[in-house]
Amino acid sequence: MRDYEIIGKGVTDYIPIYYRDSPLVRNLLDREVVELSHLNENISSLIDQLFVETATWGLSYWENVLRIPSDSSKPFDQRRSVIKSRLRGTGTVTVELIENVAESYSNGTVSVIEDIPNYTIVIKFISTLGIPTNLGDIYNALREIVPAHLAVHFEFSYLTWGELDDDLFTWDAMDALGLSWDELEVYRS
Repeated sequence: MRDYEIIGKGVTDYIPIYYRDSPLVRNLLDREVVELSHLNENISSLIDQLFVETATWGLSYWENVLRIPSDSSKPFDQRRSVIKSRLRGTGTVTVELIENVAESYSNGTVSVIEDIPNYTIVIKFISTLGIPTNLGDIYNALREIVPAHLAVHFEFSYLTWGELDDDLFTWDAMDALGLSWDELEVYRS
């Protein structure tokens, strides 16, 4: 049953039986049911805004509280990634914290490699092929938590010829896919 039907049945159960057949009362109850349904939807939408994973129009409030510049032209998932990384990126900076922040953006697994002699931290994207679309956001979030004397470098994973050979791909099979080189580099069969 839809909310409208549930609310309608509930409202009807609370009136005396002799009012149920009245067109005037029925019309009044129908209007109330419509308004109650809208109120129920608005409450549900408001509750969604309290959680980063389900927020839509409330993302700007999250960004304001966390002092993140709001960019409504970005997709919701990218804005959520920035918010989640800011929420996760507090406390003592450890390899686990850096991984946690980077993974909140890439939606995949990353490996953090400490190159101490060169004062560098390397973020290697393991389960995501190619360059993440919001690499700039990832870099900015990491720059906020990684100590200033350490450089941040990225390593990306791509589809290799060896992996294509393992899948027994031929040139004709690759041509049949109709992929550009950029699409082929991140192709998963």
